[in-house]
Amino acid sequence: MTTDIRLAFGHPEERAEASAGGDPRDRLSLRDHIVEADIGAFQQERGQKQRLRFNIVVEVVPQSAPIDDDVDRILSYDRIAEAIAHELAAERLNLLETLAERVAERILHSPQAMRVFVRVEKLDRGPGALGVEIVRSRAAVPTQATADDGSETALHPVVAYLDNATIAAPDLARRLDALAARGLPVILTVGLPEFPRAVTGHRPTQRRIDLLAIEQNAWALAARDDRCVVVGTRTEIDWAMKHGKMIVWAPSKIVLDTPDGPKAASGDGLALALWLAETMAATELVVHGPVSVPAGSRVPVVTA
Repeated sequence: MTTDIRLAFGHPEERAEASAGGDPRDRLSLRDHIVEADIGAFQQERGQKQRLRFNIVVEVVPQSAPIDDDVDRILSYDRIAEAIAHELAAERLNLLETLAERVAERILHSPQAMRVFVRVEKLDRGPGALGVEIVRSRAAVPTQATADDGSETALHPVVAYLDNATIAAPDLARRLDALAARGLPVILTVGLPEFPRAVTGHRPTQRRIDLLAIEQNAWALAARDDRCVVVGTRTEIDWAMKHGKMIVWAPSKIVLDTPDGPKAASGDGLALALWLAETMAATELVVHGPVSVPAGSRVPVVTA
């Protein structure tokens, strides 16, 4: 409990370190950045500038090539301060929660940014600081589709989990037709295949074997219907969603590269599907087959 309290009131960098995955991550931080803004839901706050203090930590993709002391190859500190200034200038807001969400989303638009911790505090509302702290991951930012007029709309897909019997069933095409008829991007997910796989007794290697076995099952599904496109990265998912493709998810790349990824067993295909649905801000997870539906999800779960 003492550790939890210390982390709750410590700098966001401490939370970032405590919740990091096994792989080391580079971090960029902005500490005690104070600006004045007109913000607040109460009448007495309107038309009055008050001080806001920002503490932000951004986990970034480690550089795969030398940066050569070139500022254009990194996520600049200025981008963090600019994200704050841009969102404060865009419109007057009532809630710190809204401001924190928008600042986090803007920072995560930078390709290097993977995860961001944003703490915003009001300094003039009482004897202490009143604030909010959020954590957002790049994968949780909805894909944006650009219309002809330049406006952007968030794409919220339908994620479907198909068990092995459904994949092999003669009515597979009908099920896919029903999913496509919703008029939303469709991401299909699968679990482990029925054939045996290697068992190592070593958790890291077993995790990779299980994920690769699921990917074999994904390719088996794609072979059943020409509409299916197997993809393995967030960039590929975004492109396929924008172009109306029926996606089959190969999970290895995204799961292994995400520091705060799914905590369930790597062979639990339904748990992986639920995690993907939550990170993609899906409208719902549609489960095909007699499997136990998980409870407590942030995404509605329905059975087909």
